[in-house]
Amino acid sequence: MAEEEDHSYNLEGLNFEMLKKIRGYLRRMIDAGASDLHVKANSVVRARINGEVVPLSGEILSKGDALVFAKELLRGRFHELVEKKELDLVYPFDDATRFRINIFFQMEGISAVFRLIPVKILTIDELNLPQIVHTFAQMERGLVLVTGVTGSGKSTTLAAIMHEINLTKRKHIITIEDPIEFVHKDRKCIINQRSVGQDTKSFGNALRAALREDPDIILVGEMRDMETIEIALHAADTGHLVFSTLHTLDAKETVNRIVSVFPSVEQNRVRMTVASVLKGVVSQRLIPTLDGKRTAALEVLVRTARIEQLIAENRDVEIPDTIADGKELYGSQTFDQGILDLYLAGRISRDDALGYATSPSDLKLKMAGMAGTIDKSQFGKEEVQREFHEDEIIGLKG
Repeated sequence: MAEEEDHSYNLEGLNFEMLKKIRGYLRRMIDAGASDLHVKANSVVRARINGEVVPLSGEILSKGDALVFAKELLRGRFHELVEKKELDLVYPFDDATRFRINIFFQMEGISAVFRLIPVKILTIDELNLPQIVHTFAQMERGLVLVTGVTGSGKSTTLAAIMHEINLTKRKHIITIEDPIEFVHKDRKCIINQRSVGQDTKSFGNALRAALREDPDIILVGEMRDMETIEIALHAADTGHLVFSTLHTLDAKETVNRIVSVFPSVEQNRVRMTVASVLKGVVSQRLIPTLDGKRTAALEVLVRTARIEQLIAENRDVEIPDTIADGKELYGSQTFDQGILDLYLAGRISRDDALGYATSPSDLKLKMAGMAGTIDKSQFGKEEVQREFHEDEIIGLKG
């Protein structure tokens, strides 16, 4: 094994044919509208298309081929992969396309996952996000979190918010990411984007330094540990607007996750800080649409006096009902309210609406309570509009 690892450092004799072959697969995944490409030693190359991982061919990539591909891709950084066993990087495919890559060792050799990063940053409206999301781009201070599982579109939503700020305000934005995904050009704002590993040693180091760099807005790619969370909360508490992400399912779990990271003796202090600085939580789930694509269903927590009280008093279990009650007045919404809107707009099927709902039984009752309820999986948007009175269609898009 040691001899094999020593040999793996050898970068001589590369002809870049394997990289050329993988680039061919990348082109095929782009043309197929896929979001990810999976390359694995001793397996076929697969792509994630509309949420499902499917083979792109029957060709097996051998263990040796995967090793050569890694060398050709990484070149001078290959030694980092051997030492760290996994590596993140961004790969420019062409002028219009970039990929975020995680390449790593696994029991059969080397694997890599390519995530497509659109060069064009879509706006909040182009993403069909609820109008309340615009308000997060207009805030002056506090903490806004975008949460969800891996691949749920968190980075895309954050990029849209940053883009709106960039077009409408004169601010200094610092982003700390691992790696940088969406590249923002200075418009009205000055934007400094820092990549962990390349431009800074850690999120914590960059975040501490950011407080001395005259920022108005700080974007932290992910709040991964107690140190990062502590500094982010401090930044929000001292008058900055901080955006970040967490791998949590909803607003209630997000509050619990932040607080539980800290030792028990610190949790009450942290809870009080979260209650005072948290301005909003956007949680996302991607749902298949009737036209064969996917759309984001959102839960949106908007900070109110009631939400602040519930967090401070450790009554997180009451947060979902409070979010639901605030839909008309504050623009907040639960997942099930957001999913119902998508269903009524004729964008998703009844089965998918129920399948992705937090409480399918409650959502089913709401559907049954709508006058003229039909299964919109059998109809296009025109039929949906005819079936429901216009004022009963929430958020209907064209």
